[in-house]
Amino acid sequence: MSKQLTPLQKHYIETVVPALTTSRGYLNVHQVPKLSKIVLNTGIGAEADKTIIADTARDMGLIAGQKPVLNRSKKAIANFKLKPNQITGCHVTLRGENMWHFFMRLLAVALPSIRDFRGVPNKLDGQGNYTIGITDFTIFPEIVVENNKRSMGLDITFVTSAETDDEAREFLKLMGMPFRRIDPVPAKTTAA
Repeated sequence: MSKQLTPLQKHYIETVVPALTTSRGYLNVHQVPKLSKIVLNTGIGAEADKTIIADTARDMGLIAGQKPVLNRSKKAIANFKLKPNQITGCHVTLRGENMWHFFMRLLAVALPSIRDFRGVPNKLDGQGNYTIGITDFTIFPEIVVENNKRSMGLDITFVTSAETDDEAREFLKLMGMPFRRIDPVPAKTTAA
């Protein structure tokens, strides 16, 4: 029984791999950067009660399509009112088919629904990975705004097999990531 490819996987195989092989001069298809995983992470806060934790975990599960893992503190920090083993957030690691479906929903539905959207920042981490910070998770259609008592932010990290930021940027751009256009800085003119 063969697996059905998502439209984004087909795009990767049919368009991105040949384009990167040509532009970068790769000798082998396995040298072409690929998406390893997508990690979603959110913080809840040290003073969150059980209902906020449950709501956040539920919403994260709806967005990701799988159950999140709760993050717990390792030690006490008095300034942040943090106790050992206290829940501080949750995260989900997406791989395989779930990863591709989430990436497609992010590009086609969530990012375009942001008001005055002009693209995502063009900065990678130096190792070929890319992180987007979403300030309001209600851009995802799975979230019902009326059920949420507080706004939640979300970090989305794309882990690629690229060795450099330039490779990863070109790969993500070919995949459809709407990077913000960098306008050239006009030269300063001196008055005589």
